[in-house]
Amino acid sequence: MTRSKLSKAGIPFLHFGNGEPLVLIHGLGEVKEGWINQFELQDEFELIIPDLRGHGENETTEEISIQNFASDIIELLKECQIESANILGLSMGGAVAQEIYRQAPEMCRSLILASTFHFFPKKLAPLFINYRKKKFRNLTSGGKKKPAAALALYSWEDEHLEEFDNHFAPNHKAFFDSLHSCLKVNNLALLRKISVPTLVIGGQYDSVIPVWIQVWMHKLMPHSEFVIMRKTGHVAKLEAKERFNQLVRNFLARHRQRNNSDERISI
Repeated sequence: MTRSKLSKAGIPFLHFGNGEPLVLIHGLGEVKEGWINQFELQDEFELIIPDLRGHGENETTEEISIQNFASDIIELLKECQIESANILGLSMGGAVAQEIYRQAPEMCRSLILASTFHFFPKKLAPLFINYRKKKFRNLTSGGKKKPAAALALYSWEDEHLEEFDNHFAPNHKAFFDSLHSCLKVNNLALLRKISVPTLVIGGQYDSVIPVWIQVWMHKLMPHSEFVIMRKTGHVAKLEAKERFNQLVRNFLARHRQRNNSDERISI
């Protein structure tokens, strides 16, 4: 296992591999090691994988917000002397990826938005919290992570349940602060302005963030592609890791070739 590094600002992160920079941003309650099935991408990409505030080894639980998650990653990239990177975010991490584009579009070569969202109507957010409050409490209490795995996964094979369990480690306060921040997201106007290549990925049986939300996102973005991953739930990177990784490789390779072609034409 690659050892964590610590940025000057105190952000724990993994940094390894060779090639184009690729940032992997985990979801709500997850840790950076939850991307273990994507570590193989190091043969083609320079991977930067942080723990967001209040998650994993990141002990900072103050001022948790999607905006601060994004600014932390931007500062981390600057510290690593990375001028621009491909940004891949899962679930809440996808909202963070969108916010990185809002704050620093020049630092985004491409976006990959997996099982994520762009907007929660204000009237629905309180209902969503109240309806699921008891379930969310269970998800953040010790020894009761199996319900989270059952909610997030399509396949309940022991291997998948155990792996999810290993990388879902929510801090109670950070979990709810992060959740409330998610419910404030409104990127309806932002999506129309995104001009970099964007891949939106939905899970066919996602019961956390239904796939119709990703369809909506795709229709708002003129430069996006959309893929539904069959027979997967909320965490396709885990239960369909080979297909997920190949999807990422193919998308980035295609746009790398396009960029190289454009550069040759402009010379």
